[in-house]
Amino acid sequence: MRLLSLLAAILAAQQALAEPAVVYSIGGKFDASFNQAAWVGAERFRTETGQGYAEFEPESVAQFEQALRRFARAGNDPVVAIGFLQADAVTKVAAEFPDRRFTIIDMVAEGPNVQSVVFREHEGAYLAGLMAAMASRTGRIGFVGGMDIPLIRRFACAYAQGARSVNPAIEVYVAMTGDTPAAFADPVRGAEIARGQIDRGADVVMQAAGGTGVGVLQAAAEAGVLGIGTDSNQNGLHPGHVLTSVLKRIDVAVHGAFTAAQDGSWKPGVRSLGLAEGGIGIALDEHNRPLVTPRMAAALREASDAIATGRIRVHDLYTDGPCPWG
Repeated sequence: MRLLSLLAAILAAQQALAEPAVVYSIGGKFDASFNQAAWVGAERFRTETGQGYAEFEPESVAQFEQALRRFARAGNDPVVAIGFLQADAVTKVAAEFPDRRFTIIDMVAEGPNVQSVVFREHEGAYLAGLMAAMASRTGRIGFVGGMDIPLIRRFACAYAQGARSVNPAIEVYVAMTGDTPAAFADPVRGAEIARGQIDRGADVVMQAAGGTGVGVLQAAAEAGVLGIGTDSNQNGLHPGHVLTSVLKRIDVAVHGAFTAAQDGSWKPGVRSLGLAEGGIGIALDEHNRPLVTPRMAAALREASDAIATGRIRVHDLYTDGPCPWG
């Protein structure tokens, strides 16, 4: 027993000293969105600890499994995979390397050595819809998603719910960019869809489309209407033309995985982060403060508290069924 305890202690020490690694999703590390938030979390870990980390920017889904396996074989621990597209690769590679720890961000993957961090992004989307309805002068707002999957539809549904909590008659235009992962990396197409919604009268357009969303925000700014960012704080991309950004704290999740592995508190299983846990938020800064009226700010605070404490139930497409708001 004493020998087993010693071996376990040695293994734990080796894991704590191992360099962590991150495999980004499609779209590049500096996509001003999902991947960049992951990089921010990794850089925060480097600054705080002085410890480096390995990273890889895949150009295709086929490279996920290769990268995860390469890092695991090299001894990196934990290996953090960014995005739902990596779920199958994580499940497979984690089974091959039971002595390595894997964290996947934004999806659940199986395995006794796998930690899955998911977000209640619909809570933030509800707040964005509330703000959009309060800012709209036309009574028409838009939503441009990336790949047409339940995760993005979940955003759109809650956005409509939040908007209709302010104005039950508001029109909400919803469009998706495509049905493959490339839909998250097509800013030209994103701008085109946004312009179509603006031509129909939308004066606030939210994006939930990764790199594609940069084009959505650009089109909104050029048309003189308001955009809403997602994942990272995108208020500064077009100051005065981005009403807010829904913060999906990928940085918190990555930093937390790296730090927990180092201090020994890393655990497998599922972690769900929402408003109450600080995993979801709304960006308010010098770039959008003039756009947020005192009345809007008060409504935002009230709704945030009500969601965090359970007094407002935001429809969850995963558990509550089809969206009642179309």
